[in-house]
Amino acid sequence: MSDIRHIVFDIGKVLVHYDPELPFRRIIPDDRRRAWFLREVCSNEWNLEQDRGRSWTVAEEELIARFPDEAENIRAFRRHWAEMVPHAYEDSVAILRELIDAGRDVTMLTNFASDTFREAQEMYPFLKWSRGVTVSGDIRIIKPDPAIYEHHTRTFGLDPAATLFIDDSEKNVLGARAFGWQAIRFDDAEQLREDLAGYELVA
Repeated sequence: MSDIRHIVFDIGKVLVHYDPELPFRRIIPDDRRRAWFLREVCSNEWNLEQDRGRSWTVAEEELIARFPDEAENIRAFRRHWAEMVPHAYEDSVAILRELIDAGRDVTMLTNFASDTFREAQEMYPFLKWSRGVTVSGDIRIIKPDPAIYEHHTRTFGLDPAATLFIDDSEKNVLGARAFGWQAIRFDDAEQLREDLAGYELVA
């Protein structure tokens, strides 16, 4: 029998699709200019600070000070955020449901801004199904900082050695393993089912 007693899901690109390109294909139609904007202005690194708890107001003000000609496009990032999460991965959600229905202890751990996560929960009610969620923006710590795994472990009373983490990011998977959890990298739902079957968590 599997020694896993706790299963922890990441959310973005595991349960919910995320792609900032989607609204910006309309907002900035030129491919080269859009690529520059999302690489150098509203970059992944800039957005990650909102996941760490920085307010959108501060984030926008600081970036507009650096790129005043891009003010409207910078504000458009938050304004059109919902378009960046257009659908769930239904096969992954089905696995989540199956685990919960089987009585497994399921929680979630996500790098997500506080306000957009609450919006996502309204868009996707399955984000309320698990026993609880650690949201990086709420606690101002992001994966793969060991402190976020420690916080989640303490908050939900997990046994690290009996915890299995599912995340699409290799560095977050490695961070979880270094902390003492077991962890698998998510590629797609079919592979996830195979991995979970290997732990005897699904049929």
